[in-house]
Amino acid sequence: MAKRSGALRFQPSGGERKPQVPVGKKQTLVIERLAHDGRGIAFVDGRTWFVAGALRGERVEARVLGARAQIVESRCERVLDASPQRRHEPCPHARLCGGCTLQHAAAADQLELKQRTLGEQLARVAGLEPQTWAAPLSGPEFGYRRRARLAVRWDAKAARLAVGFRAAASQQIVPIEQCPVLVQPLQTLLPHLLAVLHKLTQPQAIGHIELFSGTAEAVLVRHTAALAVDDLAQLQAFAHQQGAQLWLQGEGEPAPLEAAPLGYRLEPWKLELEWRPGDFVQVNAAVNEAMIAQALDWLAPAPGERVLDLFCGLGNFALALARSGAQVTGVEGVEAMVERARGNALRNGLDGLHFYRADLSKPLADAPWARSGFDAVLLDPPRDGALEVVRQMSEFGARRLVYVSCNPATLARDAAELARQGYRLSRAGVIDMFPQTAHVEAMALFELTDRAAR
Repeated sequence: MAKRSGALRFQPSGGERKPQVPVGKKQTLVIERLAHDGRGIAFVDGRTWFVAGALRGERVEARVLGARAQIVESRCERVLDASPQRRHEPCPHARLCGGCTLQHAAAADQLELKQRTLGEQLARVAGLEPQTWAAPLSGPEFGYRRRARLAVRWDAKAARLAVGFRAAASQQIVPIEQCPVLVQPLQTLLPHLLAVLHKLTQPQAIGHIELFSGTAEAVLVRHTAALAVDDLAQLQAFAHQQGAQLWLQGEGEPAPLEAAPLGYRLEPWKLELEWRPGDFVQVNAAVNEAMIAQALDWLAPAPGERVLDLFCGLGNFALALARSGAQVTGVEGVEAMVERARGNALRNGLDGLHFYRADLSKPLADAPWARSGFDAVLLDPPRDGALEVVRQMSEFGARRLVYVSCNPATLARDAAELARQGYRLSRAGVIDMFPQTAHVEAMALFELTDRAAR
C-alpha cells in the first residue's frame, strides 16, 4: 500500500483557486459606486476593485497596485468615459500626492460622500439616525491649511534632495513646487523654503520640515544630526528675509531660535491662544471657528452652568465656552497641554476655568473635579474615540452632550453606548475640515431623555 503523506492539503472553497492579479496589469472597469475613502468600486470576475481617482459611473482604465484574495487595489490611469461631476485638478501634483485624493470631484459631491459615510456608520454600527441632520460646516475649498509637514529625503546615490509629501499608501516622496491647499502665507513661503533647502551642504541631517501659520509664520526643522554651521546660517537668513520664526528640534522638544509668541486667534470671541510646534491644533481656521460656534449653539450653556470639556487640548472650545459665561472644567491627558490651556485662560483674562490632567482611558468618577456633576459635556477625542469616558457619562449627570469626532466609526460605536444610557441622538452633521480629501469630521448632539433622567 502506498505511503500516505502527512502533509495537509486544502481545496479552496468554491472550487479551483483563481490566479492572482499581477501588479501593473491594466483593466478596463465601470465604476458602480464610491467607497468611504473616495475610491471607486468596480466588480470583475468575482473580484472587488478599488480604484483611486475614479468617480461613480465612469469607465476607466486602471493599473493594479496590489491584490489579495478577491480584493484588488488599483489606480485610475486613463478616463475613457468621464462623469459629468469630474473636474480638472487645480494642483499638478494631485494624482500622485497622497495629501489630496478628491480634487477630481466637485465640492458638493465630496460633501455628499462624507454625509453618506457618517449616516451609514451611525446606522450600521449603532442603529441610529439623528432626529435632525445639520447642514455641513464648510469653508474655502483651497487655501485653508495652516499647518503641514514636508517629508525630506537625501538620495546619496543620486546626490539629490527630495522635498514634498508622501504618495498615497507609500513612503515614496512626491516632490512639490506648490500646494494650493496651504493658506496664502505658506504658499508664498514655500518656494523660498525649497530654494534654501536645495542649497544646504548637508541636507541629510534633516528629518522633516513643518510649516505653521497663525499670529506668525513658523518653520520647524526636525534634524537627526547637528546642522552644519553654514546650513544653519542659511536657514536663519531665509527666516529673517521671509519674516518667519525658525524652530529647531533635535533630541528634545521644539525650540525657537529667537523667543517670540506663536498662536492663533478666535476673533468671534476675542481670544488668542498660544501654541507650539508639536501641539495639536485644527488645521482649518475658518471651519474651526464655525465648529466652535455650532458646538456652543447646540450646547446652549446658560451663564453659570457647569460644562465639562474632555480632551480639551489648548482650550480651543473651553475658552469660548467660558467667554459665554459657563463654568468650565477642562480635562486633558498631556500635562504640557494642560499647562498651555491654563496659560491661555490667564492671558485672555478668563475666570471660571479649571484645567486638570487625567488618563481619559481610566475611570474618572473618583477625581475630585468630577464629584459635583455637570450640566453639559463636550468631547473632542482622537481617532480612537472615547469609549471609556462615554461608559461613565451617566455618572456626570449631564443632560446635553456634544461629541466632536474625527472618525465616524468610533463616533458610531460610542453613540451606541450613549443610547444604552438613555441619550437620544438629536442632531448630527459633517464638518469639512479637510476639503479635497475623504477625511470625515462630524459633530453630534446627544440629549438625555426624560425617562433616563428620572
